[in-house]
Amino acid sequence: QVQFVESGGGLVQAGESLRLSCTISGTSFSSENIGWYRQVVGQQREFVARIGPGSDTIYVNSVKGRFTISRDDAKSTVFLQMNALRPEDTAMYYCNSYPLKHGWGKGTLVTVSS
Repeated sequence: QVQFVESGGGLVQAGESLRLSCTISGTSFSSENIGWYRQVVGQQREFVARIGPGSDTIYVNSVKGRFTISRDDAKSTVFLQMNALRPEDTAMYYCNSYPLKHGWGKGTLVTVSS
């Protein structure tokens, strides 16, 4: 069973940074496309960024130039460096395969105050 454990969220002010981590077990991590997703209460979960096995990346337009996704295959971990955070980035952040094919972890909450 594939498991995702997200961490690194917190409460920050607008303009500040956070680095999220996602540790993955139960799969051949190095061959997986891994994505970060986020969900605001009452809204649908949305795609944020994805990194492929060769570290190619794609981002949703709203985070381009501010967020950076990276991976450490030796640690089966994917990171999301979030800079210049905005109040609209406030959400619960999750990682999962891309496209989706596994259950969700508990996520990590990011709150950005104005």
